[in-house]
Amino acid sequence: MRELVLYCREEQAEAWSDALLDAGVLSVSVEDAERDTDAEQALFGEPGTEPEVQAWRNNRVVALLPDDLEPGEAVAALAAATGESIPDTDWITREVPDADWVRVTQSQFGPIHVGERIVIVPSWHVNDPSLNLSDNVVAIELDPGLAFGTGSHPTTHLCLEWLAVHLQGEPTVLDYGCGSGILAIAASKLGAGSVYAIDIDEQAVSSTEYNAQVNQVVLKAGLPDDLPEGRFDLVVANILSNPLKVLAPMLANRVAPGGRLVLSGVLERQADDVAAAYAPWLSLSVWQSREGWVCLHGQR
Repeated sequence: MRELVLYCREEQAEAWSDALLDAGVLSVSVEDAERDTDAEQALFGEPGTEPEVQAWRNNRVVALLPDDLEPGEAVAALAAATGESIPDTDWITREVPDADWVRVTQSQFGPIHVGERIVIVPSWHVNDPSLNLSDNVVAIELDPGLAFGTGSHPTTHLCLEWLAVHLQGEPTVLDYGCGSGILAIAASKLGAGSVYAIDIDEQAVSSTEYNAQVNQVVLKAGLPDDLPEGRFDLVVANILSNPLKVLAPMLANRVAPGGRLVLSGVLERQADDVAAAYAPWLSLSVWQSREGWVCLHGQR
């Protein structure tokens, strides 16, 4: 297989990527053309948000070509779609060695251990004898690359570790903003009673239902309107600080008397503001922090 490599400016990157995909390339990636130099830029945003800058000053656009598409044809289609002139000196092709790309990708992702009691296991490692899990360890089967979170972010780790340390008995649990359902699934596997997993995104609900089935746990997943009246022994929400503040009245009032509230997706500098939003109902404090993120918890 071959790759087509072009260079473009920041304001061109998105349009060029779309035009190449429309031309029939198999995939497009955009890289910092100044990577590994003093001019390299970092692009990042909070989880669940897009960076303010969508590309670098100078970009390397790499398109994977199918066997039946000549690079010149893809470049001509790009030029026609954007109305720009792209000289032959502005692009190159390079060979991509044949490989089992599924196996190559899978080899990069192994089990993720979260504290002493939880391990997140990709499906291709489920039967790996080297895991050697004890009876006290909860294994959650979840593949990286799925949308809505796969347990690699510090905020997810913090919530999972809180559950492993504090979940006792058979409490009722609400996971609000469930994403992949990883927290709801963990709660269920750790012994929770009735578990609800709620998200505003229908695809997240579908993802949670699928992952719950894979992990052989019973929970109720749905949209906010599907959540019945009532309160829960534990409410957990790993979202972002602004939505958490907006949701404060609703989430706090879903916590039963004596119940607990656990929040993450909050940067250390945002912790006081989020805690203040919940102060009319319950007092929140930082349970743990990791890599600049915190997990807040409190009891009603």
